[in-house]
Amino acid sequence: MSGEIVHIEIPGGADTAPARAFWSALFGWQFDDVPVPSVEYSLAHINKDQGVAVSSIEPDKRGIRPYFEVDDIDASIIRIAELRGEVYEKMAIPGSGWFALCRDPHGNQFGLWQSDPAAAALSLDPALSNFHPQEH
Repeated sequence: MSGEIVHIEIPGGADTAPARAFWSALFGWQFDDVPVPSVEYSLAHINKDQGVAVSSIEPDKRGIRPYFEVDDIDASIIRIAELRGEVYEKMAIPGSGWFALCRDPHGNQFGLWQSDPAAAALSLDPALSNFHPQEH
């Protein structure tokens, strides 16, 4: 269903072990390491439709980023722009779906997610691969 939170990203600093230990102890989440070059990225399933990740992708970031499920990511990106939000281009997780990092007009970060088993990686400019929305 469109608008449901399907994933949460929790910044874990440069060393994610303390963050993983905290969230595991609090909720009993069992994190599995996901191979991502040059960063720590661990994923746990909250239930069959929702997941949570602790990562070192943005080591200085504070604040949790929710990802909302959408039926049509392209239409949602256009709608965010119409509402004066900001969107970084959509990216694929091959074989799983599409996501986009976004910011509302007040600077709150969130993501969009559209499931799509046919999603294939796009060819992106490597200079863009270090994009992380700036805090406001």
